[in-house]
Amino acid sequence: MTPDQALATARAGKLRPVYLVLGEERWHTQRVVSALREATTKGGVAGFNEDKFTAGEASASAVVSAARMLPMMAPRRFVLVRGLERWEKKAADDEDEAGAEEDSAKGSRGAAPLDELAEYVKAPVDSTVLVLVATKLNAQRRLVTAAKKGDFVVACEAVSRGALPGVVTAMARERGHAIDARVADLLAETAGPELSPVADAVERLSLYVGPGAAIGEDAVAAVVTRLRQSTVWELLDTIATRRLDRALAVLDDVFDVRDGGLRLLATIAWSVRQLTKFESALAAGASGPEAAQRAGVPGFKVGEVAQTVRHMPRGKLTTWLRLLAEADLALKSSRRPAHAILEAMIVDMCR
Repeated sequence: MTPDQALATARAGKLRPVYLVLGEERWHTQRVVSALREATTKGGVAGFNEDKFTAGEASASAVVSAARMLPMMAPRRFVLVRGLERWEKKAADDEDEAGAEEDSAKGSRGAAPLDELAEYVKAPVDSTVLVLVATKLNAQRRLVTAAKKGDFVVACEAVSRGALPGVVTAMARERGHAIDARVADLLAETAGPELSPVADAVERLSLYVGPGAAIGEDAVAAVVTRLRQSTVWELLDTIATRRLDRALAVLDDVFDVRDGGLRLLATIAWSVRQLTKFESALAAGASGPEAAQRAGVPGFKVGEVAQTVRHMPRGKLTTWLRLLAEADLALKSSRRPAHAILEAMIVDMCR
């Protein structure tokens, strides 16, 4: 089932005795776990009917024992286990050390933790909601196959870059705000790819613009990245015309030490990709307005963007994209100051 389906059933009080929450998108996982916990513990005494475990720090036997306990002054118990992949890794390590010839002896000492849980889910206790969380498990594990067969897997997969603007639009709509597709794409680029910072950005933008107001580019620049699109076009035009002094002055004006340069770089990269799409559309015979529509460039910027493209030698945008990728890697892994990395990037782009 999807996270939204799990949330809907939790809100309706239609709880299953076991959920296997799988996937790397932590925002989905947190929402699902919170909703299941709230629905399970509703009407009970806080803390009396709740147990939380971390795989590797507790045994599967302890988890099963907690799941089999009867609730106290409440209809249900809530049992949460995080990090199931630790048990899978340990099982794999044990198998490597023991070798195939010792498998039978190992089995006699007791079931592996994930297999012990797989045995429990065959006949789970109806008065307990057992929530098992993992980023990834082998699809051939008995627990996983049982969860798929019983339809209690909640797939919390990462959202693709292409789908992220739609998620941003939905988040804004849930809070009563309209958001232009281009602005949603910008926010996806600067705050993504993980959903937690995207949701945080949308929440802060909602508070900034006020109830019912549209979320626009100026709000994103004020709350998220400090860089307005008009400033980006100015920066790219100064780089294209090799006005290094002006380009570095713009960088000094918009650089925000709090985000380590990553959101600034993401905004520039987003605009360079628009330029690349615009240039490609023109080369394919599209008119200026048609190229702008394909690239997601606002109509009033067509002349300015076309001028920037005309200033560039053939293949220059490809070089820029490579320099942006190198700067992104350096910002995430180098000990050099972020401002120095971006400054060196702009110098190279101006060459």
